[in-house]
Amino acid sequence: MKKYDIAAYIWPAYTGDEPRTRMFWPEGYGEWQSVKSAVPMYKNHNWPRKPLWGYVNEADPYVMEMEIEAAASHGVNVFIYDWYWFDNRPFLEQCLNDGYLKARNNDKVKFYLMWANHTASTLWCKNLDDKDIPIWDGAVDRKTFEHIVHRTIEKYFSHPSYYKIDGKPVYMLFDTENLVRGLGGVRETLDALRYFREETVKAGFPGLELHLTIRSPKYRAIKLDENTTILDFINMAGFDGVTHYNFFDYAPMNRSYVDILEDVKAEWKCVEETVKAPFYPHVSLGWDNTVRFTSPLGWEWRCLDNTPENVEKGFLLAKDYVDSHPDMKAPLIVVNSWNEWTEGSYFEPDDLYGYGYLEVVKKLFLDEN
Repeated sequence: MKKYDIAAYIWPAYTGDEPRTRMFWPEGYGEWQSVKSAVPMYKNHNWPRKPLWGYVNEADPYVMEMEIEAAASHGVNVFIYDWYWFDNRPFLEQCLNDGYLKARNNDKVKFYLMWANHTASTLWCKNLDDKDIPIWDGAVDRKTFEHIVHRTIEKYFSHPSYYKIDGKPVYMLFDTENLVRGLGGVRETLDALRYFREETVKAGFPGLELHLTIRSPKYRAIKLDENTTILDFINMAGFDGVTHYNFFDYAPMNRSYVDILEDVKAEWKCVEETVKAPFYPHVSLGWDNTVRFTSPLGWEWRCLDNTPENVEKGFLLAKDYVDSHPDMKAPLIVVNSWNEWTEGSYFEPDDLYGYGYLEVVKKLFLDEN
């Protein structure tokens, strides 16, 4: 039986255990507050939706034990935790530290970190949905970067369930612009990444498997300095893997999921032709962030017809990609997401499709292998 690593992003905001989230969601159970208050915005808009498991606290280890069982039994065997550092300290770590890591069955689903180093804004405040005001800067200086490196190595890499490729812990970065800006430039950032690799080896690992989300060709063309684009930087840094976060990053929305897949194919081809790092295919389950707003945006920007039957076509593309690249270091497929309810892209069962997306993964990656 061929094995695949199906890795789903986790947005760790469905908990009230982080005190600083009360400024966004004062009712005290995290961004479930926005999900629970959702209303239809457009004709035939398939919101509101309800989670079949209820508005659970994902920082509760008993909740995570249930979710781990559901994931593992359907072929989702890796969680990618969105990880944050704001205001000189971690943010939203409770879902990982108190939920997953204290779950007695966390050996059934591996995990790794994606440092979501974007800047936090009032986007999360539904009462300020017409604003986009920065709250916390996602950029950090070298001293803070080194602190994060050592904290990550010591606290997470050594955990027996941390996901590794060839013995190397996998670690993903999200925002290239913020990373370079905080560290002071391209040369300084390349040196900081070398430092991260060296410290990981000093800690007893054979190396660091450093990955990056690469968004769109337009994003990769942004200049970091007079001579260096983001694409140049990616190729200079020698990343061990690249992938995407959501189809939304590069594919126009307001179309059928099946039509969007044509842009997905083109983007994967573009990445193979221009990015030196190995590419790991990514599948999105949808896109619709109107849940974060109290009224229509004035335009529609949604993925349409993302039924389990259509999403299956996306997983088949990713499966075929892995099967046709036998030299890949890992049979890794990245998925958005386990629980991005407020972006309309989640595995967790709801009253619209039930366990439909999970059943697709089970069919393709467990039952047919």
